[in-house]
Amino acid sequence: MTEALNKIILNRFKTKEVEKEEIIQTLWSSYGKIVRLSLSGGEPKTLIVKNILLPTESNHPRGWNTNQSHLRKIKSYQVEVEWYQKWADRCSADCRVPNCYYTESMGEEHTIILEDLDVAGFPIRKSSLNQEEAQLGLKWLANFHARFMNELPNNLWKEGTYWHLATRPDELAVMEDGKLKEMASKLDQVLRECRFQTIIHGDAKVANFCFSKDMKQIAAVDFQYVGGGCGMKDVVYFLGSCLSEFECEQHEDELLQYYFKELEITLIQQGKKMDFSSLEQDWRTMYSIAWADFTRFLLGWMPTHQKINRYSLKMIERASSLL
Repeated sequence: MTEALNKIILNRFKTKEVEKEEIIQTLWSSYGKIVRLSLSGGEPKTLIVKNILLPTESNHPRGWNTNQSHLRKIKSYQVEVEWYQKWADRCSADCRVPNCYYTESMGEEHTIILEDLDVAGFPIRKSSLNQEEAQLGLKWLANFHARFMNELPNNLWKEGTYWHLATRPDELAVMEDGKLKEMASKLDQVLRECRFQTIIHGDAKVANFCFSKDMKQIAAVDFQYVGGGCGMKDVVYFLGSCLSEFECEQHEDELLQYYFKELEITLIQQGKKMDFSSLEQDWRTMYSIAWADFTRFLLGWMPTHQKINRYSLKMIERASSLL
């Protein structure tokens, strides 16, 4: 921790000293770290600090050390700061995010000081979920999407997610020729021109959700790729991250039904009057389109990835029939 950051914490939180610094994780491609700080005196007792220090050269774990990749990461951290400054406090308990205590951007360094969700009652992390637990994530997404339905993503990503086609030309170029590569531009166009748009999390994998001990409550972190888009992009990415291909296929109908039920309930509670039957019809069509679009990214980025499975191939075929 830098001396400047230490002074900010001591002054802002009226603490005597930072007793302990625990590294939670280093950021992708060595762009900084996330740490937990234990404070002596004052409140809160712990803080989470995300400190981004942009390197002059990146060290991508899969070798994608391109200028486009570097610029994408720079913007992603700027977007995350903007999210916590201007948007995050609009989230309710049903789409819980950590409280943000402080943000600062100085040149190549960005700092975000957040509530410790472990202490707030969300200490559990999961790498896979059962159907009931997956519904908890879908409820979070439905509430998030409803809250920001039809809003412009001002100063966020115009198009949320880290895999959309405009930001992944390198991965497209190395894809093997075939149906999905031929479909890539059309898939992207259909998603961008979808009639109903919202703000999406953009990286809604299960690893970015924190659960209560009883697995009844949930919160989300990591808003580097938050921006505009169709809610199905979050839904397919989340389900693909926490369920097996068999579970995705077996429970597809029930899971989508649950998501749309929660979405409709929350839109009504928010007083947002819209043609929900049309929204549901459009987004159900977007489900396979979004799944095929993400698979397109994977096939260029890491063609041996475990998420390229029989269910993904089925979604490609379904999407092809809709274009």
